[in-house]
Parts: sequence; C-alpha cells; structure tokens
Amino acid sequence: MTCKEFIGFLHEYLEGDLPPEQKALFEEHLSLCISCVNYLSNYRDTMKLAKASLRESDEPVPSEVPEELVSAILTARKAGGPRGR
Repeated sequence: MTCKEFIGFLHEYLEGDLPPEQKALFEEHLSLCISCVNYLSNYRDTMKLAKASLRESDEPVPSEVPEELVSAILTARKAGGPRGR
C-alpha cells in the first residue's frame, strides 16, 4: 500500500468498514510509515474538532457576530439546512 492509497482508505478504516485483508494492509503500512501515522493522528484530531464545533451550545452568540449572520443561520436551519432537519 502506498501513502496515496492509505489516504484513500482512511475514512473506511476509522469507521471500521475495511475488509480484513485491506485492514491488514492498512495497519502494515502504519507500522512502516511514520508520515502516515502522523497524518492519521492529525486527521483524527481534525475530525474531533469539527464535530465539537458543530455541537449545539447554550452559550450566547458573541456580540461581535453581526445580527444579519445570526438571522441568516437561524433561517437556514428552520428551512431544513444542516442540523435543522
């Protein structure tokens, strides 16, 4: 498995969707390639941050955020936009 192939299987690996043969190749590549180990670590961190940023919060919107932006977001959510379904 090459580094390019590794990246192509990253999501499936993390979701547990790789067939056993591909998972073995993926993990073998990880045992040999520190760059891909680092890439996987950064990918996991990025996904955690992205999910955390999408969580609903009870905290008020900061005052520096324009009211028009807040209104547009709320309108989009009511219309069935992301997380408004």
